[in-house]
Formats: sequence, C-alpha cells, structure tokens
Amino acid sequence: MSLSKRFVLFSFFLLIALTQIVFPQSTKFGIVIHGGAGTILKSNMSPEREAEYTAKLNEVLEAGYKILNNGGTALDAVNAAINIMEDSPLFNAGKGAVLTEKGVAELDASIMDGKNLMAGAVAGVRHIKNPINLARLVMEKSPHVMMVGEGAEEFGKENNIEMVDNSYFITKERWESYQKMLKREEERKKAEKHGTVGAVALDKNGNLAAGTSTGGMMMKKFGRVGDSPIIGAGTYANNNTCAVSATGYGEYFIRLGVAKDISALMEYKNYSLKDAANEVIMNKLDKLGGDGGIIAIDKNGNVAMPFNTDGMYRGQYLSGEEPVVKIYKE
Repeated sequence: MSLSKRFVLFSFFLLIALTQIVFPQSTKFGIVIHGGAGTILKSNMSPEREAEYTAKLNEVLEAGYKILNNGGTALDAVNAAINIMEDSPLFNAGKGAVLTEKGVAELDASIMDGKNLMAGAVAGVRHIKNPINLARLVMEKSPHVMMVGEGAEEFGKENNIEMVDNSYFITKERWESYQKMLKREEERKKAEKHGTVGAVALDKNGNLAAGTSTGGMMMKKFGRVGDSPIIGAGTYANNNTCAVSATGYGEYFIRLGVAKDISALMEYKNYSLKDAANEVIMNKLDKLGGDGGIIAIDKNGNVAMPFNTDGMYRGQYLSGEEPVVKIYKE
C-alpha cells in the first residue's frame, strides 16, 4: 500500500475516532411505568378488562416515550405519563381513586428530579384534578418539599391548578366497593391496599426523574398518608444511581425507606440496580411482612421491576426496543 493511501486510511479512522469523542453516541433513554400491585390474577380478569389495561398502559408508554424521543426531559415524560393514569378510572389515582372510611377521595402524589434532587409532594388533597401537577408546582414554585390538605389546595388555587368537586374522582365501581365494605366487616379487612400509579424515566441528557400518585388505601382512616408522597419511601431519583417509584402497603415502604434504600445500596455498596431492588423488595420488605413492588431505571438505562404480590400493572419503553406491557407474575 502506498504511503499516500496509508495516510488517507489513517486520516479516515482518526476522523471516526474524533467524531465519537466530540459527538458521542446518544445516551440510552426510556420510560418505565406501573399501575399498582396486588392480588391481580388472570383467573379474575376478563379478556375485555385485560385488554383495557393493556391498551391504557401502552398509551401511557407511547406518550412518555414520545417526549423523550423528541429530546424532552425525564421530568416532563414522568409528569405526562402519570397524568394519563390519573385521568383513567382504571387506576387508584385521580379519577377512580379508592375511598376513605368516610366515603371521600383523598389523594397523594410526589415527583423528584434526579439532576438536582429537587422534589415536591402533596398529601390529603380532595379537589386537585391531577395531584402530580400540584406536586411539581410545590417543587418548582415554592421553597418547600411537601404540602398537605387545605394548605396544598390553597397553593394550587394561587397557581391556577385545575380543581374539581370530590365527586369527580368517585367512579361507580369504587362507590359500590365502598358500600360493600361498609356492610361486610370481613371484606373490609381485605380492603384493597394497592393501586398506586408511577413512572420513572431517563432522558437523552442522562437525567433521571420519578413520580408517584395515588388514592391511598381503601377505607383508610381520616388523615392517613401512605408512602407515595414521601420522598425516599415511595419516590426517589438521583442521577448518580437510579429513579424509583413504589406501589404497595405504604406503611411498610415508609418504615423501610424503600426507594432511597435501593439508591443507597447502589451508591454505598456498588450494587447493580437489579440486585439492589431485589434485596429491598424480595428480602427486606418480604421479611417485614409488607407487600408490593417497585419500578426503577438506572443512569445506564437498566430496568428493574420486582414485586412480591400476585401481579403488578407495569411496562417499559426503552430506546432501540419495542414497548413491553405486563400484568401478571411470570
């Protein structure tokens, strides 16, 4: 090979190498969602109902992924995904939330930005159409992390958040379940504890975000707040580790600090996302007697979705892959 040809070849490969340094390949990105964990058995699910859930979860994934694919932020993708689930009567969040012992809907939500560890949360609100939107306002427009009850709603009004009558949240199905539980103490003891919705995302800039929204526990006592609005329990995001959203028996998730514990195992013990998530859900939570699950995505686009219940509505849509939706334990 002549010297000139060798020079041209060398220059070509050098150009490719420099291109990779100056213009690195785009970061892997994607979104992961859940619509609650619990006693979700195929034997109890009609084909029509299963199709409804599958279609809605796919719609949520498509909406979140579109934002990320267009260069949008993980925070926006998480927010949009949760809005769709809050507006659907299929889930225990927003419209379709379960009812308290007094027959009203009380809603909780939180959101966290992994880039700067900013977070916002609301609890015990009764008139906020999309609680995740108010949680984000608390994060971005106030010096606080959490607001509750009437104070949170007053803050929402000041910021023109959409308000609705409490009856908006109560579907025929939830009202009938509530009436049955009032009449039957045994069924009341088996009240649905799960059904929270959540999303976690990694955007093209390598930023992580997590969000969670819920109607809480069916027949909960006045003033009860679960893990969903608690940063570190039901929601957590840190660009150095992962983003986590939880669903399950909230009291146990609070006591274990589930979401932060997964991140901490990665940060301090160099666990992989999968190992950290399994350690917390399949070992610690299980041993304590709690049930539920989490969804998580790490800074490299790895995903974990462990749960110790019969099922969990869940899905993921990662760059370079097809969207995947699952409901039952495999």
